[in-house]
Amino acid sequence: MSENPITQVMLNRKSIRRYSHQPVSDEIIHAIVSAGQQAPFASQLYSVLLSRKKRHAFGAPLLFTICIDAYKISRIMEKRNWKIVSNDLTLLLFGIQDATLMAENMVIAAESFGLGSCFLGAAPYMAEKIAKQYKLPPRVFPLVQLVMGYPAENPSPRPRYPLEFTLFEDEYPELTDEMIERAMKQMDEGYIAQGYYRKGKIRIPLENDRPETYTYDNYSWTEHISRKWGQWHRSLEEILNQLEIRGFCLSRAERN
Repeated sequence: MSENPITQVMLNRKSIRRYSHQPVSDEIIHAIVSAGQQAPFASQLYSVLLSRKKRHAFGAPLLFTICIDAYKISRIMEKRNWKIVSNDLTLLLFGIQDATLMAENMVIAAESFGLGSCFLGAAPYMAEKIAKQYKLPPRVFPLVQLVMGYPAENPSPRPRYPLEFTLFEDEYPELTDEMIERAMKQMDEGYIAQGYYRKGKIRIPLENDRPETYTYDNYSWTEHISRKWGQWHRSLEEILNQLEIRGFCLSRAERN
């Protein structure tokens, strides 16, 4: 199994944050997006935007924005004398599935051509700005962005949880302190060994006057992710506002 070339591509995948100036051909771009389209889908509730007019984050030549797209399907349904009555939360959940599966297929396809990539997760919070930039019709929502190009670095794959902390057969187990500590140890020791946060000078500042007790010698993934989700985005208003601007209303009201 270890010599399976597709599995090896997936196991060796890592985020790339430095890119060369080598251009990516139209042929490869079209092959990557076509591979993305072959991912499983519920309703093809996605579209992909591409920008290559300038260098993007980390010096990447390509920036893809993968969107949830309920506009195209509504136009198709009009031709059949139908209109969407499903609630927007259901549409968004299925659209998230469609768009993320496509995005991951694109990443794997890019790796097979020798390209690297890095996901940018802030797109939903910039939905209005992205919509204006790309002249998006209503009910198209930017879900995630993906920079891509030929790598100018070769970092090691990032650590992941132990399999015992990920694969649960038949039922969800009781997570013992020992299991949690083993998972934390694998993540933290792996990131510290790679010098990930030290090299990138990455550390989320503490809020609410909590004293800083970490240095780059011991600051790692579990502290980083705890600060992230222990401090950010307490209110729904910002993301609900972006969704409503794009034409998705998440309320208990039934669609008219």
